[in-house]
Amino acid sequence: MKNVYDVLKERGFVEQFTHEEEIIKLLGEESVTFYIGFDPTADSLHIGHFIQIMVMAHMQRHGHRPIALIGGGTTMIGDPSGRTDMRQVMTRERIAENGEKFKKIFEKFLTFEDGKAIMEDNANWLLDLNYIDFLRDIGKHFSVNRMLTADCYKNRMEKGLTFLEFNYMLLQAYDFYVLYHKYGCKMQFGGNDQWSNIIAGADLIRRKDGDSAYGMTFSLLTTSEGTKMGKTAKGALWLDPDKTSPYEFYQYWRNVDDADVQKCLALLTFLPMEEVNRLGALEGAEINRAKEILAFEVTAMIHGKEEAEKAEASAKALFEGGADAEIPGVTIKAEDLGEGLPVLAFLELIELVQSRSEARRLVQQGGIQIEDEKITDIKYEIKASDFVDGALLVKKGKKTYRQVRLEGDQ
Repeated sequence: MKNVYDVLKERGFVEQFTHEEEIIKLLGEESVTFYIGFDPTADSLHIGHFIQIMVMAHMQRHGHRPIALIGGGTTMIGDPSGRTDMRQVMTRERIAENGEKFKKIFEKFLTFEDGKAIMEDNANWLLDLNYIDFLRDIGKHFSVNRMLTADCYKNRMEKGLTFLEFNYMLLQAYDFYVLYHKYGCKMQFGGNDQWSNIIAGADLIRRKDGDSAYGMTFSLLTTSEGTKMGKTAKGALWLDPDKTSPYEFYQYWRNVDDADVQKCLALLTFLPMEEVNRLGALEGAEINRAKEILAFEVTAMIHGKEEAEKAEASAKALFEGGADAEIPGVTIKAEDLGEGLPVLAFLELIELVQSRSEARRLVQQGGIQIEDEKITDIKYEIKASDFVDGALLVKKGKKTYRQVRLEGDQ
């Protein structure tokens, strides 16, 4: 069987590693137990987490054992990596609820039967730590001067880094140490922003036990221009259908830039690389077929084949002018319209735009259509009488739709 390292490298996952030759040898010669941590700071995983889930799935398919670690303990502190401000402090109950929702996603992609994968929660060992014992046993192995050179801390120094967050690296390193002893976990993976924390964990194992441990980080999901993917008008592209509908999810991938299709196919699907390269090389109108395959494959993995088929049918119905397409809906109150709501405010209200300036530009450029009428006057007002059977279809550009429903007295 092909070494999983070569698979991950070929598909564009791998960014940094602690010891490349040793990692390649290890992954090629034995079944390796590794872990990736997920702090449940929200009630759903988003598409950025999906990269890490795909890594775990590839690893398991090649005979290795994933540990999906829920950060029930570390979330109490908050990871400063990649942030300019302190994370919101959350209750233990809320963290536990979020973690349970994460587990349901992992079970879609990993086989946990017969110990082939492990689900753990670092709350099991972090919440009951004796702080003095922890400092004496673990803290003595960390150099403050070295920690301050890490990007996760260095970038926060000007705006203020709390001592609460300063502990995060020690806790994540301790996670690696605990999993090493409990499960024989030799590797930790994560996004590029976790590099300093991963190195700290491998170093702690070496200092305390004299044993080797390894780390590898993976690409963040970015466009060809280097900007982070997965942002929508409503915020993040969530994996929970109640936060991002299967249709919206499908449409996001159907509308990616031509230059990003091949990368997304490689990272977010299990299609063979020969097919990925063939689809990625298509040009002109043909690239749209590659986008449809990308959208269907990713939606089917997250939401199931049936939902993917419904989303695909809805997209085609809209493109062909069908009237029964399942499109994203939003409900507003009749009182929100009053005697008439200016179109710019209306577009903001239904979350079809991110700002008033974007709404103005779209209207002036003819990019907004309400039912069958193109709106070009920024003073145009939406009234309750415009709604037919309590509904109004709004279109932005060529591909984005919103079904607006009206409730209350009309």
